[in-house]
Amino acid sequence: LARNAYQERAKDRQLRGCRGSERQIRERFLPWDTRLVLPLTGNRLTARRENHLDMTLGPFQLPAAADFHVHLRDGPMSAAVVPTIRRGGVNTAYVMPNLVPPITSVSQALEYKARLEGVDPSVTYLMTLYLHESITPEVVREAKQAGISGIKSYPAGVTTNSSSGVLSYEPFYPVFAAMEECGLVLNLHGEIPSDQKQGITILNAESRFLPTLKLLHSKFPKLRIVLEHCSTKDAVEAVKACGDTVVGTLTCHHLFLTVDDWAGEVFSFCKPVAKTPEDRTALVQALVASKGEFFLGTDSAPHDISAKKGKGKTAAGVFTQPYACQLTMTALEEAIDRGEIKESDVTQELLEGFFGGYGRKFYGVEDKSGQRIRLSKGQEAVSGNIVGEGVEVVPFRSGQQTWTVEWI
Repeated sequence: LARNAYQERAKDRQLRGCRGSERQIRERFLPWDTRLVLPLTGNRLTARRENHLDMTLGPFQLPAAADFHVHLRDGPMSAAVVPTIRRGGVNTAYVMPNLVPPITSVSQALEYKARLEGVDPSVTYLMTLYLHESITPEVVREAKQAGISGIKSYPAGVTTNSSSGVLSYEPFYPVFAAMEECGLVLNLHGEIPSDQKQGITILNAESRFLPTLKLLHSKFPKLRIVLEHCSTKDAVEAVKACGDTVVGTLTCHHLFLTVDDWAGEVFSFCKPVAKTPEDRTALVQALVASKGEFFLGTDSAPHDISAKKGKGKTAAGVFTQPYACQLTMTALEEAIDRGEIKESDVTQELLEGFFGGYGRKFYGVEDKSGQRIRLSKGQEAVSGNIVGEGVEVVPFRSGQQTWTVEWI
């Protein structure tokens, strides 16, 4: 069996034009989850199973990362999760406004920022407003002067705390014109509500939203737009088709998941839901090909364990904040192992861009701290639950091996 496994993988590598010694083929190309290390003894092959990826990636020394889509909640939950930001190699966080009630005024945003800084002042918090009927062109101009970075749009009812969201974009055209003029960014949760009569479900809600993205871009071509948490091949292609003022964020969890992973597994359930293997491949390939069109936005969304496993509907969202960079690297390794990308695709330049450089350039923010991190493949595992005052959060891929981040 061991020899057959080797021969099949070696043949596949040759067919794809890959080079390498017999030992390199054996040791670097067998799949990680059934890895067989096959040392030669004369003409005989012996086998033993290993439970880790045997690749040569890293270590990498990079500028501190920026996460351009985070949910930090409020109150005890915020106190529990904000201290985990830097554990993921991140020193800049783009904060979502979907609290209860939502952040719809500049004063609310600044008060929220002060609360976050009270928990961890070493993180730079980029604040946003929630697109709502109370947002006017005057509010846009006030937000720009106050240092607010963007305005987030949630279609009504599609995700956590989105009941105050948008039903139609046309009433906001004057707001978008003011944003275009002032340089504020429009962040889009790119889904439309499910509608059985129209054949819309959580599986095609993102793809059905994309004509709206294209319409907004055509009407406001200078408005900087972010299609958040892209989860489909269609979304990747739509972003690429729009030009320099439209970009997409990629989460680390969508680089791992397909529909089979979250169906019946509450701690992998999020919105937008993970789709097909083809979609996942498109996301990974978009990441390694990115020259600025795609960058990190984890959409880390903590929920108390009771909201994930308790009675009633399961809350949508996965918690990745303490492992933002580490999980991304693990996902890239798994994609290499599946043959979707090459090891040579994962370069220093790419990681510096994806983990912060591309996003900072798009938003026009500079990291003057000079802080750096080292990413290395080690034996670290995603640790146990994050526990705070009356809250407990289960991290994504709990107990599974991942990369290590060190501040240097």
